Amino acid sequence: MALRHAVLAALLDGELSGYQLAKAFDVGVANFWHALPQQLYAELAKLEQEGLVAGRRVVQETRPTKRLFHVTDAGLTELERFAAAASKPSFIRDDLLVKVQAADHVDAGPLIRQIEERAAMAEAKIDLFRRILRKMRGGLGEEEFLRAGRRVGPYLTCLRGLAFEEGNRDWCLRTAAILRERSAAAPGEGSPAAPDEGSPAAPDERTAAVPNEGIAAMPREGTAPAPRNPEVAHAER
Repeated sequence: MALRHAVLAALLDGELSGYQLAKAFDVGVANFWHALPQQLYAELAKLEQEGLVAGRRVVQETRPTKRLFHVTDAGLTELERFAAAASKPSFIRDDLLVKVQAADHVDAGPLIRQIEERAAMAEAKIDLFRRILRKMRGGLGEEEFLRAGRRVGPYLTCLRGLAFEEGNRDWCLRTAAILRERSAAAPGEGSPAAPDEGSPAAPDERTAAVPNEGIAAMPREGTAPAPRNPEVAHAER
């Protein structure tokens, strides 16, 4: 997918200026395709040169003249071609996940703070998506809107963004709690470390100094002592 297809899809609802397009990306499209305003303006110019969008000048009395863009028939044909083509799977590249991967070997404090900051960001996006979805539905319930709403595509992509951020928030909160609990339970500096699994345990102090012969000669608990040799007993007397 190229940025051009995201721009064409964003213009399907009607004419937008470059500024309005940037706002539309920021509140909706950015949850699946991020672009800076400068990139959008440059892409609009390319699309207009190729005849995929058309622009018209709008003179405003109290504001600077602006240009509004809409998708042309050629642009719709390009979207049809793009929609019919096979989609490539997406991949996650997240530096925070790299840090969590190394959590057992780094200071947990700064990492926990970063994870909790990510959870707060996700919570803010969740609130934004919910407000956008309510605005799209108008006075309709969600199921009714999904059955009969005029434009369901943007709503479905916002639902995907909402589900992603809810999962992101829940993972962050759980991960931060796990790392905090493990950090609190870790032995302090100078405490004896637990033996590695499979390594022999240290001998008990009460038995370490007892010779093996003495241990073998000691009767087991609950058993009668072995009978003494009569000749040894007579010699002792």
